[in-house]
Amino acid sequence: MAQQSKQSNLRIIPLGGLSEVGRNMTLLEWQKKILIIDIGFRMPEEDMPGVDYIIPNIDYLKNKKEEILGIVFTHGHYDHIGAVPYLLEKISTPNRQLPMFASPLTKGIILKRQEDFPHQAKLKINQVYDGSKIKLGPFFVEFFKQLHNIPDNLGLFIETPLGNILHTSDFKFDQNPVNDLPTNFEKLKEIGKRKILLLMSDSTDAEEEGHSLSEKEISENLEKIFKIAPGRIIAATFASLLNRIQQIISISEKYGRKVCLEGYSIKTNVEMSRLLGYIKAKRETFIKAKDVQNYPDSNVVILGTGAQGENEAVLMRIATRGHRFLKIKKGDTVVFSSSVIPGNERTVQIMKDEIMRQGAKVFHYKMMDIHAGGHAKSEELKEMLKIMQPKFFMPIHGQYSMLVAHSQLAKEMGIEEKNVLVAENGNVINLNQKGIFIEKEKALSNYVMIDGLGIGDVGQVVLRDRQMLAEDGMFVVVVIVDRQTGRVKGSPDIISRGFVYLRESKELLRDTRKRVIGIVERATGTGGAVNWSYIKDEIRNKIGQFLFSRTQRRPMVLPVVIEV
Repeated sequence: MAQQSKQSNLRIIPLGGLSEVGRNMTLLEWQKKILIIDIGFRMPEEDMPGVDYIIPNIDYLKNKKEEILGIVFTHGHYDHIGAVPYLLEKISTPNRQLPMFASPLTKGIILKRQEDFPHQAKLKINQVYDGSKIKLGPFFVEFFKQLHNIPDNLGLFIETPLGNILHTSDFKFDQNPVNDLPTNFEKLKEIGKRKILLLMSDSTDAEEEGHSLSEKEISENLEKIFKIAPGRIIAATFASLLNRIQQIISISEKYGRKVCLEGYSIKTNVEMSRLLGYIKAKRETFIKAKDVQNYPDSNVVILGTGAQGENEAVLMRIATRGHRFLKIKKGDTVVFSSSVIPGNERTVQIMKDEIMRQGAKVFHYKMMDIHAGGHAKSEELKEMLKIMQPKFFMPIHGQYSMLVAHSQLAKEMGIEEKNVLVAENGNVINLNQKGIFIEKEKALSNYVMIDGLGIGDVGQVVLRDRQMLAEDGMFVVVVIVDRQTGRVKGSPDIISRGFVYLRESKELLRDTRKRVIGIVERATGTGGAVNWSYIKDEIRNKIGQFLFSRTQRRPMVLPVVIEV
């Protein structure tokens, strides 16, 4: 009987995207058949030196490859597609590549990125559109258009044997978008009449009151800057914010300005979007960085990445005079057309200051509305709840506080508290007609870190070592020991990096050498076989304690013992 009960439940397993922003990946499982929604990554945190990306842990799927029906993608942002090159081969079988479904632009971005991984098999992705319907095992999926800040974003209406699930994707409501169609409320209302059992809705801006800004308002404010800017305009935004990129290109053409695209990611995205018809521009609009000097400053726009203060991004290289062709000069107008991601505030401020020192004027979103996020704020989220009228509600996509804020909105809109579930990554959620609850079983959902070509080989121990090196440096002790006598030959060599300056620490080094010699000769003076591993551990531990007692710092101590 218990087995029958288990089979009558739909399981939802978020492997990423809950209690964090990014790394989105969710599984729907019905009687051992699994549908995957998105496979994204997130950027590393400040205390993860050397880590490139963080991807979902797919250990739950390790022995279930044959049970995976396919993957549906909502849109082309990397937090929803970025882990594909790292994980797809691990969840596919040798004889079968998993069926994948994506809108034309999302497909194009996935395939373009795959070119950076030439050793992998060529991907086959099925194109879907607004209104497309597919069947994958027990799941019927209907795709519907949702406005975001990238074109071709699709929400998911999923029929299951248990009932209907609505996955909003990232979304916002906009009646006056630029270069896109307005939100189709009639379509949403038609879907809402189909008895939604569970609504899974974007929570990224759930803590923000009111309604998100319309892109039309952003466009009007950007145009005001173009009217008054006397010289070059340097605009920085996200490479994936294609709607904003189109706005800047369109306004540039209106005011007779040439556009210099700078940065690999933005060039790639614009090139592909033009081929697919998502970005419209005259070919003669674009110029190369080396040719910018051939045009009057008042006829030039430089469009690139770097609004977050990233070291290698275009704006930072221009600001620090590290770009080969482009430098900030008096009369330039620099536009930050994106909000600052939490944690980047200090870096962005330093960059802004440096730009202003060089005589440029700076506009950013706190001065005037030149950026709108792609996520619904509280009033829009309540509107979605009102339209869908779900029996059960589960907030997705956001930090824990965002999920909680969204759950509060659901209760305000009349959903019973017992029917609202705030889940976290790795929770195994059971859903049936009577209730929604979290199982005791958990799926592994810890961080898997990408460093270069390594997937998951940077774990907590390696990360801790990197943090220690970054914070307190390294202290290498090289000891040469006479194999016959067990005595230390000469004075131990010491190499310090990021800990103390050797020339100014002679007393500390002298006392350290004495202690090292004492540790080695006590251990080798007892006769019999010498345990060199034990000696190295003793040096590491005792010298580490000694250095901390003298400096209140804990460098990584690396002992090297050489027998001669």
